[in-house]
Amino acid sequence: MDYKSFIREVPDFPKPGILFYDITTLLKEPTCLRSIIDELVETYQGKGIAKVVGIESRGFIFGSPLAYHLNAGFVPVRKPGKLPADSYEVKYNLEYGSTSLAIHRDAIQEGESVLILDDLLATGGTAEATVRLIRQLGGEIAGVGFLVELLGLEGRKKLDGYAVHSLINYA
Repeated sequence: MDYKSFIREVPDFPKPGILFYDITTLLKEPTCLRSIIDELVETYQGKGIAKVVGIESRGFIFGSPLAYHLNAGFVPVRKPGKLPADSYEVKYNLEYGSTSLAIHRDAIQEGESVLILDDLLATGGTAEATVRLIRQLGGEIAGVGFLVELLGLEGRKKLDGYAVHSLINYA
């Protein structure tokens, strides 16, 4: 399926010079959403994944149904202050500044096979920070998946050594 034809391109958002790829126009199409989930299931089925980690917030959209189909648990990685129990936090840099992510300390067991899922791979900072959180809990990274990858920003370099998969690529 040609997913790109369903993605709205918004120039100068969130700041001048940035071309934003709005996936909400893709998500509202039932056939597109079903096809995306089906492709992700096909890619990761049979890999022994125990947990799917979705990165706030768009990683939740794809991570929950994928976890369901893989018979895996779903773990949210959130912005600080959003998780109610004891959590680990990691600070990192992103395209427009710096921020932090958090995960519950009891979300992943030592040695569990974990798939990280998010909507976008740009510079790789968010995914790399999530890898650090999972490794801190003793999880094993089975893969890192994305809906969209901006190839020119070379985010894969920060995920060297991990299996990275994206459904849509922009140069």
